[in-house]
Amino acid sequence: MLEIENLTVRYGNITAVKSVSLKVNEGEIVALIGPNGAGKTSTFAAMMGLVGIADGSVVYQERKLNRLSTERIVRQGITLVPEHRRLFKDLTVRENLRIGATARANKANMHQEIENLFELFPILRQRSEQKAGYLSGGEAQQLAIARAVMSSPRLLVLDEPTLGLAPLLVNAIFELIQTLRERGFTILFAEQNAYKALQTADRTYILRHGSIVAERDRGSSADAASLIQTYLGVQV
Repeated sequence: MLEIENLTVRYGNITAVKSVSLKVNEGEIVALIGPNGAGKTSTFAAMMGLVGIADGSVVYQERKLNRLSTERIVRQGITLVPEHRRLFKDLTVRENLRIGATARANKANMHQEIENLFELFPILRQRSEQKAGYLSGGEAQQLAIARAVMSSPRLLVLDEPTLGLAPLLVNAIFELIQTLRERGFTILFAEQNAYKALQTADRTYILRHGSIVAERDRGSSADAASLIQTYLGVQV
């Protein structure tokens, strides 16, 4: 479905991403893990047309995305839930969901789509007429994901979906990722919680200093804790 080959991203004289290659097959959950500053967000930004690509390619459904605008990339079927969510805080939950459908070619049955999302995110039904700025961190993250789903993506990209959340809510977000896959979404996500990512993803790429340093399939015999300690220097 998605193939990134030798992606390089630069900000002036600084190279943030160095020849990164990864793939996402339809129906998979794929994780990109690494510490702050590893290049995870820059990889996603380049993929979505938010920053320029210095070298390499991003191919989705056999179409090269390098020179497409972000809006056209979304219309191809990829939606990004950015780090820090970026909700419209002065608008209600329902209004935020409606904005999520802006890029959809077919806007019929929008009311039913929102009702379907309320089944998946029951707390959002309770908060539907509340302004997004008053939501808790976990509620806001659910709204950000639900808003992305409103654009009818085939590939859902989540940048640090558990950032700043309490441990109980972290588990809920990872369960939600599994549920979204069961409902037909392909998911690529970046995450600092390396151990949970390795447990959840079908395939995980470890990113350090802008480069992929290791790759692990969930069925691999490679020990997750050892990988994290070796490449990220963190005890699990």
